[in-house]
Amino acid sequence: VRASSLRGARVLVTGASTGIGEQMAYHYASFGAQVVITARREKVLQKVAEKCLSLGAQKALYIAADMASESEPDRVVDFAVEKLGGLDYVLLNHIGPSPFSMWEGDVEHTRWLMKVNFFSYTQMAWRALASLEQSNGALVIVSSLLGKMPSPFVVPYSSTKFALNGFFGALHHELVMKKSNVSISICTLGLIDTDAAMDKVRAHTNVPAYPSADAALNIIITGATRQPELFYPWFTHIVTLSKDWFPSITNYIIQNSYRYTP
Repeated sequence: VRASSLRGARVLVTGASTGIGEQMAYHYASFGAQVVITARREKVLQKVAEKCLSLGAQKALYIAADMASESEPDRVVDFAVEKLGGLDYVLLNHIGPSPFSMWEGDVEHTRWLMKVNFFSYTQMAWRALASLEQSNGALVIVSSLLGKMPSPFVVPYSSTKFALNGFFGALHHELVMKKSNVSISICTLGLIDTDAAMDKVRAHTNVPAYPSADAALNIIITGATRQPELFYPWFTHIVTLSKDWFPSITNYIIQNSYRYTP
């Protein structure tokens, strides 16, 4: 992808205070894009926005918001459209914190996580659609291998990612059938070395983790080239296929790749 094609691009990145979202903001900044970032913590966002400007962003604005709220997801999109005069890329990447443990029937947490990880995505996608339609824009959804392959210890999280894949996979068909200008890219990520992921997973598994800056760049390229899917790292694609081809072997591997003592 030519870096010049992203110069001046109007971009909204959610979950941008840490991890992959933060790295995406820096990549876009160094390409000379105009960036609006959001997450819950204003002070952290301010630091990320300052770094974006130092890396060469044409604009770097931030808006603190809680994605479990009914109104905040719309407010964020409206803010970005107003401040940037439209949108070329919307990267939905935020997730709520969720324990890495056996599910003990916490329906309330599951419901809350659905609001953050799923319903806010549907709301923001719809709110941004008219603007993306005008700009021939792209909607990029950061999902997970756990949205294609159920795994233990992440029951609520996995269910939100399955919901995302179903919703945006179906919406992709509808946009193509309507001959819409908007592309949808769904990004299936394996384990990425973000602090949040490492803190949770390290005690339980030795699955290799991949660098968040590289994951972020791959996501940006996927959106810019309007690819419908990204698998990162590449072998996550093989894993999703093996689940359908060799279910009993895959299940055995999954159940034995975690340390668990009842």
